[in-house]
Amino acid sequence: METLPTSNCERFAAKPLTRGGTPLPVWLTALDRGPLPPLEMTGCRRLVVVAPHPDDETLGLGATIAHLAASGVDVQVVSVSDGGAAHPGATSLQRTRMETTRRHELRRAAKVLEIPTPLSLGLPDGEFADHEDGLAEALTDVLAGAGPDTWCAATWRGDGHPDHEAVGRAAAAACARSDATLLEFPVWMWHWSNPADAVVPWARAHSMPVSGHAIVRKRLAAQCFRSQFEPCNGAPAPVLPGFVLPRLLAVGEVVFR
Repeated sequence: METLPTSNCERFAAKPLTRGGTPLPVWLTALDRGPLPPLEMTGCRRLVVVAPHPDDETLGLGATIAHLAASGVDVQVVSVSDGGAAHPGATSLQRTRMETTRRHELRRAAKVLEIPTPLSLGLPDGEFADHEDGLAEALTDVLAGAGPDTWCAATWRGDGHPDHEAVGRAAAAACARSDATLLEFPVWMWHWSNPADAVVPWARAHSMPVSGHAIVRKRLAAQCFRSQFEPCNGAPAPVLPGFVLPRLLAVGEVVFR
């Protein structure tokens, strides 16, 4: 019986993005010494990727999305929120504008990854834990309508961000109800964790084999999210510091199965 992961929200909160997090060479050295086994996905005909916010699908699994789509796999991205709470303390008008901007960015990124327009569920950003049961039901409906041989990839239940963990739990519940194969991908684990961290389920970890073309697509798709990588709304700094994307591109894409 699988042991459910412990929440790592406190660990993530203790290592804010204003700091550099775990240095990239630490990760690269560990992955070079002990490379993760590649995941075999020949049984996947459809992949539903559940992203807490617009950009999580690209940052966490963009190359896999592009690679599978180019290989003929049907890929559907489900964006749980429109990402309006990216800037804490934003006014209602600023939040609405941010939601509109991020929906537009997500549509542009989807075109770069060569997948259909994502499905947006419109849940309130930052409040997923209060809507977890409803989210699980919505995802169950999505997976049930996707047909057989459907896999679902969602943010890891231990990723550290409250929204990421809530989405992971809801996706796990939906997969259990629909018999879809569950994959979990980390995004913020690379920031607050380390290669020897016992809370990371390394025994279930797999690398995602992708083409060079798919990696290029991921980089281009990530650049669509200017609202996250460039200062906006008068903020002195971007939401995501400059080291975030290079680190994610360098470590490759990893899933827990």
